[in-house]
Amino acid sequence: MTTGKFRLKWLLERAAERGYLESVKYADRITFDPEQCGGRPCIRHYRLRVKDVLDMLAAGVPEAEILEDYQFLESEDIRACLEFAAEQVNHTILVTA
Repeated sequence: MTTGKFRLKWLLERAAERGYLESVKYADRITFDPEQCGGRPCIRHYRLRVKDVLDMLAAGVPEAEILEDYQFLESEDIRACLEFAAEQVNHTILVTA
């Protein structure tokens, strides 16, 4: 495991232990590798980015068609992409008076 991968895994584990992440169900399916896809989140170290799956879903491509086109994918991978995206937009917004 490269230093970057080890550090990210360590950070995710610490965040989960401290309750910073409400759910890390996707942590074993969504991977980050600085040497792959520019470090963007991918699915299980394949060169398929989370964004690619989300774009297909947003375009109305049925889950069954995505799974057929990318035979290495599992339905849990697609759910992990959705969960990851939901977690990314779930942050506090501070409003100043």
